[in-house]
Amino acid sequence: MKKIVALFSGEGTNLANLIEKIHLKHGAIIGAITNNPDAGGIAKVRAAHIPVEILDHRDYESREAYDTALVEMIQDYDPDLVVLCGFMRILTPVFTSSIPSINLHPSLLPAFKGSRAIERSFESDENVCGVSVHWVTDELDGGKIILQKSFTKNPKDTLEEFSAKIREIEHEILPLSVIKILKDS
Repeated sequence: MKKIVALFSGEGTNLANLIEKIHLKHGAIIGAITNNPDAGGIAKVRAAHIPVEILDHRDYESREAYDTALVEMIQDYDPDLVVLCGFMRILTPVFTSSIPSINLHPSLLPAFKGSRAIERSFESDENVCGVSVHWVTDELDGGKIILQKSFTKNPKDTLEEFSAKIREIEHEILPLSVIKILKDS
């Protein structure tokens, strides 16, 4: 069975969704790593009996130093795939040149790269919005697209309603992307 390591920073809703749809069906999530000791996702991962490690970025003097420790931690698992599920770190070439990984991004890339993508997409004049899963590269949110799904923005939607549509699509296309990659590898 293919081995997956997941990285997350927050509530872990996309990770919990991956655990439900992928874990022990299409691959084994053998570990999860967070940079946030207060991440709500820690409890979700532990509830699934998956090892979770905390690697607090504030304990490192630079992004490169943190990424070096992160790479070493990931390599100990020897995964087939690393999945970023809301991992809120800009990764350096120390990571991107060593670890094949995919990222979930809440916009139709190349639009709205970086942080606050949902809010910026919501506030924009764009009529069509969506979600992307892409390979992680040195360029922020610039790697090859694996899967995208769009929807037509309803001008009457609140930010909360718009965000809910984004989350629904995230929960659909991240597992599909992981399944596709694991089958092709």
